[in-house]
Amino acid sequence: MKVLVIGSGAREHALCWVLAQSKYISQVYAAPGNAGISDIGQSLPATDPLDGRSVAKAAESCGADFIFMGPEAPCARGVVDALLERDIPVIGPPQESARLESSKTFSKEFLFRHNIPTAQASMFSSFAEFEAHIKNNAGKKLVVKQSGLAAGKGVLESDKTAELLAFGNNILKSDSLLVEEYLTGWEVSVFALSDGRDYKLLAPCTDFKKAHDNDTGPNTGGMGSICPVPTVDDTLWEMIKKRVVSPTFEGLSSDGLNYRGVLYFGLMITADGPKVLEYNIRWGDPEAQVLLPMIDTDFGLICKSLLDQELDRTDIRMKSGAALGVVVAAAGYPGSYTKGIPITGLPTDNNDRLLVFHASTGRNADGTVRTGGGRCFTVVGRGPDLRQASELAYSYTDQIRFEGAWYRSDIGKKFITGDSTL
Repeated sequence: MKVLVIGSGAREHALCWVLAQSKYISQVYAAPGNAGISDIGQSLPATDPLDGRSVAKAAESCGADFIFMGPEAPCARGVVDALLERDIPVIGPPQESARLESSKTFSKEFLFRHNIPTAQASMFSSFAEFEAHIKNNAGKKLVVKQSGLAAGKGVLESDKTAELLAFGNNILKSDSLLVEEYLTGWEVSVFALSDGRDYKLLAPCTDFKKAHDNDTGPNTGGMGSICPVPTVDDTLWEMIKKRVVSPTFEGLSSDGLNYRGVLYFGLMITADGPKVLEYNIRWGDPEAQVLLPMIDTDFGLICKSLLDQELDRTDIRMKSGAALGVVVAAAGYPGSYTKGIPITGLPTDNNDRLLVFHASTGRNADGTVRTGGGRCFTVVGRGPDLRQASELAYSYTDQIRFEGAWYRSDIGKKFITGDSTL
């Protein structure tokens, strides 16, 4: 089979990498792709991933047997619907189902309707009502979330009234928002694969959203991740399945929101058990970069089972050991940053123990790779345990050189040391 992956990030590079290992996949294409993907497949940079006709044309021109959607934005824009109308097989949710991520209001109402544990929340489209709510809760730590897509950066946690009001006022200029109670605990990312009829869970991950060491600084799209998570024991795993995963899929079925693809559960593990922070309708980034290399089952076979609705017949096995990924970012991220910076020190190929996944990189005519985003690379180490995976990943981060490059130095550390303050 030939596959076309939509996207240009490190998540899509990881997806292309596992597909390229498959005996069921003869050729990997990516639209628009990146310099790293071009080393293992063919990038189609002229394709507009937000335009259904452009994506369909790319699929037809390269003879793709199916499309795997990477990022959320094309799904939210209805690209999957446009492809299905043309009878092009696709793994990814249509526009209505994508509202689980593209509208936090829609998602929260889904959670409330199906009695799935989540933070209490109030929804606002008026600044006056929002302002009154914040002032009535002065001194409390609250969470303000942009309802629409915000690339992981539309969230503020604060107990400062002025800061909350300023952040919310900026959102309300173009979108609605939610104000949630602040939950305490530790976060886990859980991923399920669904063929529209059945689903299967993969190993849990944890990502590190804060920009700086010790979980400080502004929220980002994620500065690193680990897989699996040592603190998710059998008891907690069963609780997650019973309280969150099972009722979610029952709710999707009853609401007519089934789809073929990936469903991400962003969970906070509280003293009262797991609570849903958010749904994503695709692989997480950077979780995908550590999770996908840990899947032992041929990923092409998994895709075939998703397309044929035979997931229940497919045994999805995970590799032993652990994976840890460190994001190398551009100066200024998660704020403004410069693109097009030349890069040196990149590996010539990825292997099963040390992988470097590109995000939106490009290549000049002379072969020089240049940056194209804020999070530029994810360096992933695989080892028999998290400590050795960490040592391997961090042994390479300094070798990737470009002006202003930086990364967190403590990804996974609290799980490796057994720090109880998770």
